[in-house]
Amino acid sequence: MSERLQSVSNHLQASISNSVGFVCPTKKNPDDVVIIQAKRSAIAKGFKGSFKDLNTDYLLQQFLIEFLKTLPDNLKSNPRLIEEIVCGNVLNYGAGATEHRSACLAAGIPYTTAFMALNRQCSSGLTAVNDIANKIKTGQIEIGLALGVESMTKNYASVNPLGRISEEMKINKEARKCLIPMGITNENIAQQFGISRKEQDEFAANSYKKASNAIKNGLFKNEILPIKTPDGKIVTIDEGPREGVTADSLGNLKPAFIKDKGSTTAGNASQVSDGVAGVLLTRRSVAEKFGFPVIGRYLAFQAVGVPPEVMGVGPAYAIPRVLKDVGLTIDNIDVFEINEAFAAQALYCINKLGIKREKVNPKGGAIALGHPLGCTGARQVATIMNELKTNQIGVVSMCIGTGMGAAAVFIKE
Repeated sequence: MSERLQSVSNHLQASISNSVGFVCPTKKNPDDVVIIQAKRSAIAKGFKGSFKDLNTDYLLQQFLIEFLKTLPDNLKSNPRLIEEIVCGNVLNYGAGATEHRSACLAAGIPYTTAFMALNRQCSSGLTAVNDIANKIKTGQIEIGLALGVESMTKNYASVNPLGRISEEMKINKEARKCLIPMGITNENIAQQFGISRKEQDEFAANSYKKASNAIKNGLFKNEILPIKTPDGKIVTIDEGPREGVTADSLGNLKPAFIKDKGSTTAGNASQVSDGVAGVLLTRRSVAEKFGFPVIGRYLAFQAVGVPPEVMGVGPAYAIPRVLKDVGLTIDNIDVFEINEAFAAQALYCINKLGIKREKVNPKGGAIALGHPLGCTGARQVATIMNELKTNQIGVVSMCIGTGMGAAAVFIKE
């Protein structure tokens, strides 16, 4: 382990040892933060998929129209009960603060519902869930909706996802590291920890296989809501997965970031994609008061910092931190949804934590499905709620650009 990662590990161990936030996963309490509904759109291919001509406000509006239809009648008829909406987004200017508020209003959300735009890069959708959960915990609100939406087609080419830093900051060695391209950070992990091109391609091929099988067997149907495009097309199927992808076929692709010697390719990295997802949360006592069905419970969330030059290791440090908060270990977790930003970084995290491969992304991950940046965290929650069985525990996690990791724990009810 590098000196910088050793420092991160030591710091997190100290944080873990001081943690006092134990939550008994199986005990139900009136003040639990619970999930009423979690849904997503299909994930469309960037630049040539079904959502390529759609702005995020239209995509979000259409999703919300369908999402509201899935809610209990007394909430569907009175959306005013939703007190706040937080929407994760990365690429829109201002994280889409204006256009996404307008999309909520156009979908039938009353003006009395407060709105906030949020950008924590690849964890934006999950951080939105955490923000709503914390507001419920502290009593600021009783019911809130966390969203994530992204059109990489519309915004990726014109906006630098990492933003810009001033010339004054570029003088500083540490500050400059925040501008390292994501693909290079993955190459750093592959080289530093000896993760071969073959291992990466095998991992990626398995992601495609799992996602293709999930589509073929209808395993995504319960989590996907239809999106109607302006030309009348109804989109309900993920467009990224391809059948017949093998490690050998992926091995024919050229490196994308380091010519000849690199191991990161378009085939073992997450796809550029468009999509939207949402998670509706409340307090258990409120759900019981109104008779809302509870599908799961939010337990805890943590975000941690890691060296920017190996930002993909984030989940390997965020997951132990959040598990300690709830008194659990890796072996206690039934399903891990770990975002596959790149195969090498995902493999590093899985191997370092000793996670059984069959527990990770059972229906495929972002390499096959796609990674619509701000949407992904909320999409993962919708997915894991359909993967877990009653009383099973799941973890959602991802690495974050500029050197962070995030993780959250959920239980199915």
